[in-house]
Amino acid sequence: MPYVNQEARERLQSGVPKTPGELNYVLTMACGDYLRYTPQKYVDYNAVIGALECCKLEMYRRQIAKYEDLKIIENGDVYA
Repeated sequence: MPYVNQEARERLQSGVPKTPGELNYVLTMACGDYLRYTPQKYVDYNAVIGALECCKLEMYRRQIAKYEDLKIIENGDVYA
């Protein structure tokens, strides 16, 4: 759990996270908000984990893979 101070928590109510810890806090709170309105069954926890995993995979596919491809061109591939 990301422990950010109260000032950051208030700022994050309507702002953009500025640190990895703040980003973690915002994501944690969003998941908690979702779970607050569900029956709290395994399927609901599983849905949150699945959504986070799909978000991660989509970010990798759409953004990080392109960055990695650029770095291969710039620095050379490590695989023969």
